[in-house]
Amino acid sequence: MTTIDLTAQDFESTVLDNEIVLVDFWASWCGPCRMFAPIYEEASEANPDLVFASINTEEEQQLSAAAQVTSIPTLMAFKKGQLVFRQAGALPAPALAELITAVRDLDVEAAMAAAAEEKPQDEE
Repeated sequence: MTTIDLTAQDFESTVLDNEIVLVDFWASWCGPCRMFAPIYEEASEANPDLVFASINTEEEQQLSAAAQVTSIPTLMAFKKGQLVFRQAGALPAPALAELITAVRDLDVEAAMAAAAEEKPQDEE
């Protein structure tokens, strides 16, 4: 599967309706974004069972602001509708492959339960 372009209209449904979604926030003028693009595309072809999405921050400024993207590229990974990874900066191919493996292996429900237990009582 190749990458798909996401907009504010289809972002939420894409994240919620798919098991694992990786989202690359980028802009055409961004050098590191252009360097990361072929790595991201190659990973999408190697992992056809995952959704690889891209968001052009120039065209989707409100969505980028809502996602609190302050530098690009920013990569986010969602599993079962939950944000499980967020990092600014271009990843080399081996690091992206490790991230994909980690997201696949992550037990989202267990991680959320553990996070809820760690939350102080006054935050509930």
